[in-house]
Amino acid sequence: MGNTSSMGCELTSTEQIKALPGFLFTVLMASSDVDQKFLGQFAKNTGNDNPFLSSMLYKVLGLSVILSKKLVRARRLRRLDTTRDTKSLQLYHHIIWLSREGLVIIEQYILPMVADYVELKVLAFKLRASFYHIFVLFHNQPSINQTAIPSFTASPNKGKGVDRSSSIRASPSHENANPMEGGPVRQPGSLPPGLAPVSIPKPSASFLLPATDYIPIASACFSEAAILADSLLSGSHPIRLSVKMEYAAYLYDCLHDGEGSRKLAQQSIRDVYNAQEGMDDDMFEDAAVLVGILGKMMKRGLGSSGTSGSTPRNGSAATPSTPRGRDRGYSDLSAPPALPSPVMRNAI
Repeated sequence: MGNTSSMGCELTSTEQIKALPGFLFTVLMASSDVDQKFLGQFAKNTGNDNPFLSSMLYKVLGLSVILSKKLVRARRLRRLDTTRDTKSLQLYHHIIWLSREGLVIIEQYILPMVADYVELKVLAFKLRASFYHIFVLFHNQPSINQTAIPSFTASPNKGKGVDRSSSIRASPSHENANPMEGGPVRQPGSLPPGLAPVSIPKPSASFLLPATDYIPIASACFSEAAILADSLLSGSHPIRLSVKMEYAAYLYDCLHDGEGSRKLAQQSIRDVYNAQEGMDDDMFEDAAVLVGILGKMMKRGLGSSGTSGSTPRNGSAATPSTPRGRDRGYSDLSAPPALPSPVMRNAI
């Protein structure tokens, strides 16, 4: 993962990291539930043929279970304050550390050994994307929890205030065209007298993980996992649905691409209805839960009229959730129960 910065780089940003939004938390927990179930099966099945791979899978399974509990605690916090040595700061450090260790195991030990597997290969690439997703949510620089990812598209000044997305120094088009017309005389790029350069504080977990922009690599990992899932697994396979569900959540919450998120969720449900492969009872129930969540993701960010708008408030347009979702504690599931197509018959 590269050299991390020293403890002295820690602190003192005044930014507070918001706790996980309710629906995003639901997605992460549902996806993690499916991932952990298959991780346990693969770790057991590879015990005789490849004991080392099996041991690594068990380690990732244990890290995933602990990380899920930490995310549950983070969900209960109104804000995750990273500016003080509090329990929330310790929780923030634990989440980053667990994700970092899980990513190291996936990239260095598991991915090189899964070329001959099908389901396990897709799951390994999906887990790598999930760990980078955690980095983007909790440790990205710049933070996605601020107002939005800044837009650098120039917009006309309508006299309603200063465009805060522009840089501090004015562009040449806003400066005097003729330098002889007056104004302060200073060297280009120099600061005004008495104004010292301001150093931007690094996140407090920089000693665990470099503070950088993880969005490009996370996007690439999700794209690669989705391509593998499409090519290797049937449309109704729970692992494929888990990949698409978390990818759609990532598009919406991290890239602020509501339209792309809704289209991905819609296409994933279509693939489920077009699937002809059989599945056992457990896989059928897992697919039903994930399709139910994808059904709600198709409507995220749409207003009551069905047009694109702000993110729906919790509790709006509530409809009964699937029984399986209630049993697992996914209280934010308010989408109509979208079940797999009747053509997806159980093999048992």
